[in-house]
Amino acid sequence: MIHRRRSRIADILRPALPPAIIAFFTVLLLGFPPAQYSFYPQCPIYQLFHLQCPGCGATRALVALLRGHFADAISLNALVPLLLPFAVAYGILCYSRLLRRKPLLCLQVPSVILYAAFAAAAVFTVVRNLPLHSL
Repeated sequence: MIHRRRSRIADILRPALPPAIIAFFTVLLLGFPPAQYSFYPQCPIYQLFHLQCPGCGATRALVALLRGHFADAISLNALVPLLLPFAVAYGILCYSRLLRRKPLLCLQVPSVILYAAFAAAAVFTVVRNLPLHSL
């Protein structure tokens, strides 16, 4: 039976990598705001049809949240501030499982919740593209 000795470097990098990635993208977003720099990906739906999809403005809303401007984040994309706490909670769950060396779990979302989320995203998309919404 062959026993592999875990690398000490791997033991250090494993828990340090996710926070380092988050810190890198936070610094990137704060140092290079999407409103001022054009290297961020553009929405193909908006480019083709000039309609905002449910994700349009999400990066700018995230930057607004990082700067503490909650009202601006809501006006850019209301789904981001509303769904971010759930994403953070899931990220913490995954990170804790990573630290305990357990396999990551895929969320088992009931179909009713999944359909409700798709319906909410569709309603959000229609409402944000109404002419009255842009006034």
